[in-house]
Amino acid sequence: MKVAVIQLRVENEIEKNIAKAMAAVRRAIAQRATFILLPELFIFSGVVREKAVSEIAEDIYGATTKIFSAMARRYKAYILLGSILEKIKKKSKVYNTSILLDDHGCVAGIYRKKHLFKAVIKKKNIDESRYFLSGQHQVMSKVKEFRVGLSTCFDVRFPRMYQDYKNKKADILCIPSAFTRETGLAHWEVLLRARAIEGLCYVLAPNQVGCDGQGILRYGHSMIIDPWGKILARASDRQEDIIYADLHKKNIIKKRRILFSVMTKDS
Repeated sequence: MKVAVIQLRVENEIEKNIAKAMAAVRRAIAQRATFILLPELFIFSGVVREKAVSEIAEDIYGATTKIFSAMARRYKAYILLGSILEKIKKKSKVYNTSILLDDHGCVAGIYRKKHLFKAVIKKKNIDESRYFLSGQHQVMSKVKEFRVGLSTCFDVRFPRMYQDYKNKKADILCIPSAFTRETGLAHWEVLLRARAIEGLCYVLAPNQVGCDGQGILRYGHSMIIDPWGKILARASDRQEDIIYADLHKKNIIKKRRILFSVMTKDS
C-alpha cells in the first residue's frame, strides 16, 4: 500500500488552508497513494481560544469532512484528516478530533486527542486544556488489510497508550502533529522511532511547518518509519512537502517473527 504523508504550513485563513490541503491530496492521488494523511489542526493556526466555537469548530460530519469525503469517494483513497476542532453542544470548549475516511468516503474512525499539550515555549505558556476537552477513548480502525491505531501529537509521549495498540496488534500508528521546533529538535525523531520499534509497526507522522498564530515555530520533519525503526521518508524543516512510502504487511510479519516475544502482553 502506498502512503502519502502531507506536511503543511497552516495559516489563519481556513479557506486557504483547506484549498492547500485539497491540492496536496490531489498531488498524492496523482502519485497513486491510497492512504493519505494530513497534519493536526490543518485548517487553522490562529489563537484557538478566541474563535474556536463561534468561527472554527464544526460537527464531525460538517463542511470539512464533507469536502474530503467526496475526494475519498471519488479517488477511492483513504484520507486521515489530522484533526479538526469538533464542536461540543452547550460547551465553550472543543475536541481536537482526527477523522479517518475510508475509500467510499465514509467515516471509519473518530479519535479525540487524549493527552493535551502543556508547555512553556519561548516564555509563552501553552495549555491546550484552556480550550480543548480531553478525549477518553483510543480508537482502532482498518485501512485495507492494515490495522490502524489513531493518536495525535502530544500522545506520542505516553507509551502506555501505544502498548495497548501493540497488544491489539496495530500494524500502523498514525500520529498527526503540530510539534514545536524546540521540543522537536530534542524528541520528535526518537519518540516516533521508539513507538515504531516497541510496536513493531509502521508510524506515519504528518507534522506542520512554519509559525503558528502565536508565533511558535513548528518543527516539520514529517516522517514515515518502518517496524524496525528505519526512517523510510522524511520531510524538511523549512517547507511544505509530501513524502511517500510503500507499506508491506509481510514486512511487519517478518520483523515480529524475529522478536515475537515483544508482541506478547507481558513483554
